[in-house]
Amino acid sequence: MSFTGTTSGGPRRGRRTAAAIAGLAAGALILSGCAQSERGGGTDAESEGGVNSTFVFAASSDPKSLDPAYASDGESFRVSRQIFEGLVGVEPGTADPAPLLAESWEASDDGLSYTFKLKEGVKFHDDTDFNAEAVCFNFDRWYNFTGVQQSQAVSYYYGSLFKGYSDSPETAVYDSCEAASDTEVTVKLAKPFAGFIAALSLPAFAMQSPKAMEEFKADEVGGSAEAPVLSEYAEGHPVGTGPFKFDSWEAGQSLELSYFDGYWGDRGQIDKIIFRIIDDPNARRQALEAGQIDGYDLVAPADTQALADAGFKIVPRDPFTILYLGLNQKVKPLSDLKVRQALSYAIDKDALVKQTLPEGTKVASQFVPDMVNGYNDDVTTYAYDPAKAKELLAEAGYADGLELQFNYPTGVSRPYMPTPEQVFTNLSAQLEEVGITIKAQPDKWAPDYLDRVQASEDHGIHLLGWTGDYNDTDNFVGVFFGQEKPEFGFDNKELFDKLAEARGTSKVEEQTPLYEEINADIADYVPAIPLAHPAPSLAFAPRVESYPASPVNDEVFNTIKLTE
Repeated sequence: MSFTGTTSGGPRRGRRTAAAIAGLAAGALILSGCAQSERGGGTDAESEGGVNSTFVFAASSDPKSLDPAYASDGESFRVSRQIFEGLVGVEPGTADPAPLLAESWEASDDGLSYTFKLKEGVKFHDDTDFNAEAVCFNFDRWYNFTGVQQSQAVSYYYGSLFKGYSDSPETAVYDSCEAASDTEVTVKLAKPFAGFIAALSLPAFAMQSPKAMEEFKADEVGGSAEAPVLSEYAEGHPVGTGPFKFDSWEAGQSLELSYFDGYWGDRGQIDKIIFRIIDDPNARRQALEAGQIDGYDLVAPADTQALADAGFKIVPRDPFTILYLGLNQKVKPLSDLKVRQALSYAIDKDALVKQTLPEGTKVASQFVPDMVNGYNDDVTTYAYDPAKAKELLAEAGYADGLELQFNYPTGVSRPYMPTPEQVFTNLSAQLEEVGITIKAQPDKWAPDYLDRVQASEDHGIHLLGWTGDYNDTDNFVGVFFGQEKPEFGFDNKELFDKLAEARGTSKVEEQTPLYEEINADIADYVPAIPLAHPAPSLAFAPRVESYPASPVNDEVFNTIKLTE
């Protein structure tokens, strides 16, 4: 079997003529001169068409890392998508893979070899060439991560999807990379990985400058798995091939990028991007209303209609998310299936959605949205039943109740959880109604919260979620439950083996029944509790004519259309 990806309709991302995103009509309620001055902080510039070319976007937190190979969070990837590009991108407005730095590819019949034809004339921001040798440098770099680099807190995506490194070849998916010429490269796999091409659309697998990574010691990661210390490169010297290059980052304040004059694709209207760090949702809304920013993500559910009525543009994303309550089975009560089932029955998901999540959010019965292959309408569900929850707790030996640490993040909004404190408060009240005493444990999102719940055993129940990166079932259930990890603290070899079999099956029609069975198994085992599939929204100033909203957040700012 072979598959070839080809470009159509001209180049992507330079290439991508921005798809017009339907939004609400916006009236010009802000005086444009004042708004421009506020937005640009006194550094505004105008493009040839008279458009203010500085675009200010409010981020909910600092990026965790400027090296996308060391990142797993949305704010890091929002920045990464402006600076970096991968071999494979995403078709605008969808979750489906499309050519990017690779113009086409062909897979061998056994699914173990992929040959890519690369785009010519592409430069990294340091003026070095993007070519087949650079591709192999990146693949070999990931494969040769050692020590702390291999921890879930650092190389989350590589470890989750490629399973092993050069010091553990028996588990590794990657085998080798060979450059046949500057524009042709072959990547060989040690075992089949049906989602390989789609996975390469992740920012974690973007192409980075070999010269810059060597110069700024990208692989010198210190600290521990619980508290890693990132490299000089990851903290201030990212170099990719994307439309924007890195300028500066003042943690907690702002991060600035500017247009890369050597970019191979479409220039667009924006010369400068300022990401202002505003962790409070109310403060982000107020900054938009005051003309201090051009837009922000993760609009609080209560704000969408009021902003639309005031003339701002609301742009919804199609829900491709999951919000869940994580359960750490290293904590004794949570290792008991009856306790995990009791927690499931104690939660009124309908009330949670209605009271804390955006309009359009769907209640979740499993860890994949219903558009993803393997969604199973017949999985075990846990309808809200406090009496059943108390009964199960009593059977488990907790008739008099139990205490659980509840970890939740502060100072952040996520697509799957725009207001985490509200979600925590809502769920805590529901759990306390069935006799569970909650010990609140808030932590700042980055790095404290993610390090605690993903890389240590020091947590109990916790809030986390996921925005799907591409349309592949393994990207949800495989990433969550494909191997033992500190977040969930269980070792279920049967489940791990089933997921490994499904991800290595190359035909979708053969994968479907495997994933349907896996989703049923997960519902019965309750390693975590799926809560909802939220539908996030963005809000923009009237001058934003269109924004390339993507269900997988593949939103590159050179495709934004402005009117002033």
